[in-house]
Amino acid sequence: MTFACRSCGSESTTLVLDLGAMPLANSLVDGSVAPTAERRFPLDLVICDACKLLQITESVDPSLLFTNYVYFSSFSDTMLDHAGTLARETVAQRRLSEKHLVVEAASNDGYLLKHYKGAGVNVLGIEPATNVAAVAEAQYGIPTLRRFFGKELADELVREGKRADVFHAHNVLAHVPDINGFVAGIATLLSSDGIAIIEVPYAREMLERTEFDTIYHEHLFYFSLNALVTLFGRHGLTVQDVRRLSIHGGSLRIVAGRGTGASPAVEELLEDEHRVGMLANEYYVNFADDVRRTCDNLRAILTDLRRAGRRIAGYGAAAKATTLLNFAQIGSDVIEMVFDRSTYKQGRQMPGVHIPIRAPSELMDVRPDYLVVLAWNFADEIIRQQDAFRRSGGRFVIPIPSVKIV
Repeated sequence: MTFACRSCGSESTTLVLDLGAMPLANSLVDGSVAPTAERRFPLDLVICDACKLLQITESVDPSLLFTNYVYFSSFSDTMLDHAGTLARETVAQRRLSEKHLVVEAASNDGYLLKHYKGAGVNVLGIEPATNVAAVAEAQYGIPTLRRFFGKELADELVREGKRADVFHAHNVLAHVPDINGFVAGIATLLSSDGIAIIEVPYAREMLERTEFDTIYHEHLFYFSLNALVTLFGRHGLTVQDVRRLSIHGGSLRIVAGRGTGASPAVEELLEDEHRVGMLANEYYVNFADDVRRTCDNLRAILTDLRRAGRRIAGYGAAAKATTLLNFAQIGSDVIEMVFDRSTYKQGRQMPGVHIPIRAPSELMDVRPDYLVVLAWNFADEIIRQQDAFRRSGGRFVIPIPSVKIV
């Protein structure tokens, strides 16, 4: 069956990277499940020849991916600090009060909305993962709808008299199969002068830094600013501002709303994307070779360390670790265990490779020689937290963008 771009509908696409059949990135398993029994799905990355949106071709049923979710934003100090700063800036800039409403799609455990609520602003979370939504309500008192956001839900909220003065969608736009329905829903729900603040991983960073492990079935899309401007413009929204962020290995934060004005930052980044070649397929052709080279190098370094008798563990049972470990074919014979702060992950195993996940409190008892920072986008935070490991002689292996031992 011919694949059509989920954004513009074009059936003309070019293959960028074939990662083979992969398990679902967050489908952590217990010891009773054999690797051969795990469900795997194709993971191919293509570029749309028309609108230049990078995307994977396989759409997995969202209920398999998100209904019972294991990622909780509040386990990351970096995410909490990032959310708090953004909320304070937005409250001040928009002069938000109890007269206003802030809505977040994929609101997770309330890590962002709790800051608005604390400032006296009305909030509404929309979170399909029922286990995560329950934490947002119980722990932070965030009213949360257990729904997927889209045009239908936006219409319902408008009929109830709700309009969003600020709409947040952080690291969710990439997850939505009906991307046009999602953006149409934003346009429907925004008040007349409302804004949408959207954060997405930046495709340019992924390609130039070989961040291929951010590719997994939850992430359908990998955005450039050009692709975002085209998408939002289709639904009557203008990308008014953009900021490049370092979080998650390189992200874009756009501000979208009604009207035609765009900041100089938008024009400058659009021109820069054109200058470096992001609107031409040639920009993408070397990515697959870069990925294989990175994996071969990491596997060789870790294998040599094991042959020398060194003990190796991982840190961060992140979704990206599933892609990295499975594509690089690094299993429990190389990495004995993975440590992770999330109590929802401890006691389970990494998908595909079945490496056990342990609590960080056990790290100094185990005392591996090397820790592979699988959640490398939080490397600074992790290295800070595990200073005792470093002081005891332990070393950290940072796998992306190229293997580095510190």
